[in-house]
Amino acid sequence: MTVIDRADAFNVGDLFVDLEPVLGERLLLKCEGMNLAGSIKLKTAVSLLNRAEATGLVAPGRTTLVESSSGNLGIGISIAAASRGYRFICITDSRCNRGAIAMMQALGTTVEVVTAPHPTLGLLGARLERVRDLVTARPDHVWLNQYENSANWEAHFNSTGPEILRAFRKVDTVFVGVGTAGTAMGVARYLREASPRTRVIGIDVEGSVSFGGPAGTRYVAGIGSSIRPPLLDLSLLDDVVHVSEQDSVEACRSLARHGYVFGGSTGSVVWGARRWLRDEPGHRDAVNVAIAPDFGERYLETVFRDDWVSDVIGLSAVDRLSGDAVAESV
Repeated sequence: MTVIDRADAFNVGDLFVDLEPVLGERLLLKCEGMNLAGSIKLKTAVSLLNRAEATGLVAPGRTTLVESSSGNLGIGISIAAASRGYRFICITDSRCNRGAIAMMQALGTTVEVVTAPHPTLGLLGARLERVRDLVTARPDHVWLNQYENSANWEAHFNSTGPEILRAFRKVDTVFVGVGTAGTAMGVARYLREASPRTRVIGIDVEGSVSFGGPAGTRYVAGIGSSIRPPLLDLSLLDDVVHVSEQDSVEACRSLARHGYVFGGSTGSVVWGARRWLRDEPGHRDAVNVAIAPDFGERYLETVFRDDWVSDVIGLSAVDRLSGDAVAESV
């Protein structure tokens, strides 16, 4: 039996799903939704708050926490803040799903939704501008700053990376999506020390500028960025795969038809991992792990809704996804 002490528990338990019967490639999916927040971002939230408390930056009852989030980190901080007696303001944007907003509000968080993008830095730039305005105007408001705070990647250096090695005696390849780059950098730094032979492959989406590609409109939450992540260190990644959002959605729906409902960022990681493994020989006996940040319930109104996919991703995507052959597409 596992006993959880407030929001300090990272995971209820590790869950790995073997996707080889689905993909035709050896891939173990590490499911990070097994905690109070339902996503890997609870680890980040607790690490950010622990650092702020340890350095005397915040204190319950006198500090209002502020953070920019597309959803999952906002929920994680909402849980941590509520359990420790902090007020929290989450700045999100119009891409955040209604369920995530409702969850944060249920936990007592004030949610502000930015609808107008920054002229050059998109919705993320507009969110960050609003955060800076808030903390400048109110000295009792403190920005945890997931984008530049080393506590972000340290969360995964101390938890996610070790969890992977504890589960398997050896790991050949790890695939991880890159958003703020906290998960990728923490896992990569840990494996460089503990398992130097393990290759770490970053997964990004088309339209993200993280690795120098051209900026484009993106709709799949939780992966990619309109601003190069300050935490990103290219030397820690062995390779990078870019995935289209159409392929991300196709992967999600194909997995669902095998009984696995995951969000768009997981779809991106699974599609990218499959493509990389097919292009790289000699992986039939390898141990390959991909990280799934959360499950798919929060995306039922987007990735899994035909009219959203038709309007946002394009009608051709719905046509490709609605036939009986969808299960063979991943």
